[in-house]
Amino acid sequence: MGNKPTLSIILPVYNEQTTIRKIIEIIQEQKIPKEIIIVDDGSTDKTREIINTISSPEVKKVFLKRNYGKGAAIRCGIKRAEGKIVIIQDADLEYSPEDYAKLIGPILQDRSKIVYGTRFPKNRKQKNISLFYLGNKLLTLIANILYGTKLTDEATCYKVFDTELLKKIKLKSRRFEFCPEITAKLSKKGHKIIEIPVSYNPRTKNHGKKIRYRDGITAIATLIKYRFFN
Repeated sequence: MGNKPTLSIILPVYNEQTTIRKIIEIIQEQKIPKEIIIVDDGSTDKTREIINTISSPEVKKVFLKRNYGKGAAIRCGIKRAEGKIVIIQDADLEYSPEDYAKLIGPILQDRSKIVYGTRFPKNRKQKNISLFYLGNKLLTLIANILYGTKLTDEATCYKVFDTELLKKIKLKSRRFEFCPEITAKLSKKGHKIIEIPVSYNPRTKNHGKKIRYRDGITAIATLIKYRFFN
């Protein structure tokens, strides 16, 4: 790898002016050779202005002309990734970069090429049963049935990949269907997905959460499409 980083962190961002600076600060504190690929997906608040004030050799900045969707922003970041490993990081502080070390461990140890950070491991009691939680469990169940996986959290943001493998996958998603698409395509190829428990600080719609119930329906349709029709 020469001087290339161990970890490429893809940070798709859309209207996150209240959290973008803090999440980047926390990422930079992690003692891992890394690059941070910020893909601003057409933000209309002050997010872009804040990103432009960040000066670091670790940071790559991409500004899309309009809001294409999270999947499109991630695909843009993948093209620019130079590290051995890629991780997807949301900008909303729901997930903690302090989990990076344990998430990349199985890939560095050649135990797997894919790791998902699960918010809902089997041994963790769920305190608040929300509709989003139930929707996630349904989505995960459908993925397990269709693809023979044993996941506990298919929709987790924390998806970690061997970069060489990830770049070989032809992705088409534009919005939140990135998660079911990548799960479907990797599972169909027989790749093992390891899950590692991660910390999680959920936010609500009032706090800026962007995913909606219709995105869950689209996710289920995506799993079905790639299982039977593509």
